[in-house]
Amino acid sequence: MIRVETMSKAYGDVTVVDRVTFDVGAREAVALWGPNGAGKSTIVRCLLGLARFNGRAEVAGLDVRSSGKAVRRLIGYVPQELSFYDDLDVGETVDLSASLRRIDPARADEALATVGLQGEHAKRVGALSGGMKQRLAIALALLHDPPVLLLDEPTSNLDVGARESVIELLESLRRDRCLLLTSHHLEEVGMLVDRVLAMESGRVTLECEPAALAEELGLRSWLHLVVAEDQLSGARSLLEAGGFNTRMNSRGILVEVSAQQKGAALALLHSGGLEILDLEVWR
Repeated sequence: MIRVETMSKAYGDVTVVDRVTFDVGAREAVALWGPNGAGKSTIVRCLLGLARFNGRAEVAGLDVRSSGKAVRRLIGYVPQELSFYDDLDVGETVDLSASLRRIDPARADEALATVGLQGEHAKRVGALSGGMKQRLAIALALLHDPPVLLLDEPTSNLDVGARESVIELLESLRRDRCLLLTSHHLEEVGMLVDRVLAMESGRVTLECEPAALAEELGLRSWLHLVVAEDQLSGARSLLEAGGFNTRMNSRGILVEVSAQQKGAALALLHSGGLEILDLEVWR
């Protein structure tokens, strides 16, 4: 559905996308993963025809540069920075977008229902939570029922609860569409996509399954485990005997783990009959 061949983009003497090649199937979800400045968002802008580039890019066999309007009709886009008229209500916002794009008004209710905003037509946009605004942005992207969704850091400005809610929504949408998203969250990538393209300095440095990303990049995390006070010493001894590096803080035990070791650490404590009262993952 999406094909990119040797895409390059430079601003003056600075190359921000350097000969990137990849493809995304019709019902596949792929993430461009990497730190800010890696070139992820620039690739999205190129696919939308918002930035000139060298190389070739196609969507459903259509050239992005020579068939730009036709390509954009196939794409639903959710930007990283959302911009709405806060004084409009939800219904007015969706109706306005449908009118400007000459889309059947009946699609407005369908799109809002798809993202779980049915019944919220009268709520003022400025009063929406961050998670609800993101759902509204996704509804606008779905108005014309596109086969391709481009999402630029879809959960970057959300709290934990809203992030989980949006991820659950995107999981349901990916079944029928091609998804290309940018992200720097490992958890988000692991839940949402089939493949990850890790980027650095404009280049794809690694392509792998999401479960292998942290391991391949040598990224490690800390599990923050809270257990009963009278079990702290025993839990730490058990973990260290199992080969884990641990530290203590005022609230519990920090356990250094790779992506593949999280479950092993928890299983080790469980096998020792120790109860985990709370758990966080720190990076």
